Amino acid sequence: MTNLNKLISAFINVCGEKNVCLHEPSVGNLEEEIVKDCIKSTFVSSVGKYVDRFELEIAGYTGSKYAVAVVNGTAALHISLILAGVKKDSEVLVPGLTFAATANAVCYAGAIPHFVDSEEETFGICPQKLDSYLSDTCDIQNDVCINKKTGRPIIAIIPVHIFGHPCKIDALLEVANKHNLEVVEDAAESLGSFYKGKHTGTFGKLGIISFNGNKIITTGGGGMIITDDKQLAHLAKHLTTTAKVPHRWEYVHDQVGYNYRMPNLNAAFGCAQLKQLPEFLQSKRGLFENYSEQLSGLNGIRLLEEPSECSSNYWLQTIVLDEPDQELRNIILTALNEAGLMSRPAWTGLYKLEHFKECPKMDMKVVNSLEKRIINIPSSSFLCE
Repeated sequence: MTNLNKLISAFINVCGEKNVCLHEPSVGNLEEEIVKDCIKSTFVSSVGKYVDRFELEIAGYTGSKYAVAVVNGTAALHISLILAGVKKDSEVLVPGLTFAATANAVCYAGAIPHFVDSEEETFGICPQKLDSYLSDTCDIQNDVCINKKTGRPIIAIIPVHIFGHPCKIDALLEVANKHNLEVVEDAAESLGSFYKGKHTGTFGKLGIISFNGNKIITTGGGGMIITDDKQLAHLAKHLTTTAKVPHRWEYVHDQVGYNYRMPNLNAAFGCAQLKQLPEFLQSKRGLFENYSEQLSGLNGIRLLEEPSECSSNYWLQTIVLDEPDQELRNIILTALNEAGLMSRPAWTGLYKLEHFKECPKMDMKVVNSLEKRIINIPSSSFLCE
């Protein structure tokens, strides 16, 4: 980086103003209209027409056969792991570079996160490195992948589509099949992203989406489980509705369940947002193009672009330093934020967090490098306008 002022000017040219948040929702009259209708109906909790409608519309958009609305993406991942067969004291492969909720959900299921490295192009799990690692570290015993170092079964893998960019999911599926692992996709950030024409979250046994306030569309707080398995969808809805056996008045629960269902009020908001998703995606792509033009003359950085054969939602726009330099990264972050352009680094590698330090992990060379190079920059869809 030879000219920090030029970098700041480039961002201001794109954003058009200062005091810009990292990612804000775009909310208008349609949301107000539909939410008012929901309020008038008095069905504002976990039962109502908008929950059913939102589930059907998300299933239709993603191409999954079934969708189950829940309170947030973490709850969706928790239930999905249980349905995938994750048990107490088993292990689940988790990228070292992801939001903490991915590993937290593994712990909620009583399992242990097993952290794996990323690759440069997509920031997702590296399939080749993972395959080699599992071949050295694990044995298949009675069709179960066993960690030779811990003696514990490795049940599942959670590919994450980082910042909305599809990871190399087909190669990861091959690795999972080879080592007898269930695949639960964390597509929390990637609604509207497609890998070779197929929506993210639809490749594994189950997938999840988040509708948090900072996502490409929001329900305020909310998540969705998507799957093609009818039985799993039925169980997901049952477990997230406190495992209550349907009856006109009796309260009978047939197992430990969870109060995870999405309120109708939030689903109504989501229905309005989903109608505008094509416009949001177009604006996100336009914002990427604006940034690309403004940053084209700067050395030492690149703007993260969608992987080949993919269509990304460009949820968070991202610049990447050519070389790992945490001091320079922090200088840039300080300058951008002091200029009123909210920017953030990637997450701290999860394996470095105190409560995860004893978890199994592979060599984290790429994650350690990326952590010192990634900067997320203002990404709200309306900035393109």
